[in-house]
Amino acid sequence: MKNGKSPDPDAVHPIAGYDREIYVRPTISNPNILVGDFTYIADSEFESHVTHLYDWNGDRLIIGKFCQIAAGVEFVMNGANHQMNAVTTFPFYTLEGWDMEPPGKADLPLKGDTVIGNDVWIGQNAVILPGVHIGDGAIIGANSVVGRDIEPYTIAAGNPVRAVRKRFDEELADLLLRFRWWDKRIEEINDLIPILTCGDLEKVRKEIRARL
Repeated sequence: MKNGKSPDPDAVHPIAGYDREIYVRPTISNPNILVGDFTYIADSEFESHVTHLYDWNGDRLIIGKFCQIAAGVEFVMNGANHQMNAVTTFPFYTLEGWDMEPPGKADLPLKGDTVIGNDVWIGQNAVILPGVHIGDGAIIGANSVVGRDIEPYTIAAGNPVRAVRKRFDEELADLLLRFRWWDKRIEEINDLIPILTCGDLEKVRKEIRARL
């Protein structure tokens, strides 16, 4: 325990006296946004960072635990897409006065849920496009535009985003994906911090092997 306090996933402000960083889950009101414990954003609120999330599309934004979301990140949902299989892409049905019913889902380029894994770090001003899946432990560089899936424990950056390199070798990444430290009890995670923050990856490898 730090300063006599245990980590509280229901707290909004995890840093005393500072309101520009919040745990996201306790602030969510939209049922189509699902966020795990201890994921935070460097802002005083979250839902304005999720754009074009409309009930009629049925898509969801799903974010895992312990993610770190920098300032200016935007999650663009499927409602931003326009009909592309017709002569015009103009969305008459969304605007008052135009005599058009919404097109069927088959006529819209809907890409499903946007899913962010656990322990993902998303850099400042990154844009996550509809239907993207980002794996556990990935890092997304600042100002990236993510329009493709990113594998676990991969560093990716750019516009359009591309994989720069894997964070760890395949064996260590597999160990981490099986270990799933983010699903453990708070007390156990607290005890694991020396391992989770250790730069000696061979030591980390041995410690995790011993605990699986």
